[in-house]
Amino acid sequence: MESPRLNTRGARKKVRKGHPQGAWITARRAVQYLTLAFFILLFILSRQGGWPGQVINLPMRLDPLAVLANLLASRTWLAGSSLALIILLLTLVFGRAWCGWLCPLGTTLDLLPLRRARGQRTAPPEGWRRVKYDLFLVILVAALLGNLSLLFFDPLAILVRTLTVSVWPALDRVLTATESALYGVPALAGPVSSFDQLLRPGLLPPTPVYYRDTLLFAGLFLGVILLNVFAERFWCRYLCPLGGLLGLVSKLAPFRRRVSEDCKGCTLCTDVCPTGTIDPSQGYRSDPGECTMCLNCLEICPRGLNTFSPRFSTSTWDRYDPGRREVLGAIAAAVIGVSLFQSDSLAKRESPFLVRPPGARENNLDAVALTRCIRCGECMRICPTGGLQPAVFEAGVEGFGSPVLIPRLGFCDYACTACGQACPVQAIPPLSLDQKRLQVIGRATIDQNRCIPWSDHRPCIVCQEMCPLPDKAVKLEEAEVVGPDGKLVKLQFPEVDRELCIGCGICEYQCPVSVQAAIRVFNPSSGGPA
Repeated sequence: MESPRLNTRGARKKVRKGHPQGAWITARRAVQYLTLAFFILLFILSRQGGWPGQVINLPMRLDPLAVLANLLASRTWLAGSSLALIILLLTLVFGRAWCGWLCPLGTTLDLLPLRRARGQRTAPPEGWRRVKYDLFLVILVAALLGNLSLLFFDPLAILVRTLTVSVWPALDRVLTATESALYGVPALAGPVSSFDQLLRPGLLPPTPVYYRDTLLFAGLFLGVILLNVFAERFWCRYLCPLGGLLGLVSKLAPFRRRVSEDCKGCTLCTDVCPTGTIDPSQGYRSDPGECTMCLNCLEICPRGLNTFSPRFSTSTWDRYDPGRREVLGAIAAAVIGVSLFQSDSLAKRESPFLVRPPGARENNLDAVALTRCIRCGECMRICPTGGLQPAVFEAGVEGFGSPVLIPRLGFCDYACTACGQACPVQAIPPLSLDQKRLQVIGRATIDQNRCIPWSDHRPCIVCQEMCPLPDKAVKLEEAEVVGPDGKLVKLQFPEVDRELCIGCGICEYQCPVSVQAAIRVFNPSSGGPA
């Protein structure tokens, strides 16, 4: 069929003139905005710490794609994952209502439609809709093979990760710069100080938190938004793997859009359909697997010929829906892809810098791929020091986006178990504080060529002072040496007891040597960089 026109300006003018916004559209938008507000408020407020993990990771436990993929990869069903069944049941009855009413990324796309930039462009060919189904099938088969790398493209994971790694740190920098500028005005110093005390440490970190490759993760999110230039809700129509899963389930939904035979073909409904699924060549029918239940067509029809009513009937299979060829292609693509991932050099010898969160190494079959991790970013956003970062190079392609500790940016707090409590799939196990303190996530090594006492013969015992272990993993050996001024001085030289060190990284974080620390943490199986 020909793609419907994407310029909806004329139709929207008709809505304003003759058909005011109806109650259903008002209700949908209210639900959309409330859901998005809840998602953002939960993101902001839960960063304070002390929140139950079941609350923090609630959005991800509602995600059927993440839950299903984790189930296949880990062969484990978690009781908390049962919430995803609610969304599946909702879809089984009402179709893709999640996409049109609840999805926070979908709501963001509705708030940033880019209609003026889109102009008179026509939508891509209908066959492009197949991509999201293919991506969903590849994710499913790869999960059976123990690989969850492509969950990087889960819509909720994209949103959580973008807020954590890019948006929130950028907002912190903007507010900090603004406060610094205003604080210089004597009359504003008091109010600025009071305002800052309201923000920190409750909503914003007391000290700046830094993330690597923020432009990379922000760029992915920005790309999803900018795709609206080519078609309204381009991501939802053609690419979203969660939309692919829900679209297939929606084929069975009894509640779906129906058009009366009295329809005269005014095309108002085609102009306002955000997914372009209303087909004039087939009596203005719509594919229930593509309809997001936005109800725009219901409100705009001047004769009330669009209805959404329950009726048990078989939905037709469109040419872009997956068939035998697509299933076989997905199996082949997943097998080849996973094989290529596992042929990476890291599959044989992992990077010495791959330091995983407490318990993650033991709770996953593969420490490089992190086979239970759904790449949601919940552990990173809840980490109080910002030490957990999305892996980029340390875990290769297979582990891209999974959590890795970067001690130079933030350490693993000896008194914190937040990441394990927040993980919705127990890729990081929910350890008690006593259990967590026994987890060896790395081993520290001192580079004597950079260490101040060893190389410069000047006093420094920061690493020993900061070590949180009762018995101190950093030991001090006293010796008499020639100081910088040529005189004999007694210095304390730090050495690491690798049997005691658990790799929390606070020594590396606090090391005063600039750029690269003189003491570094490497994964437990490595004695240092290759």
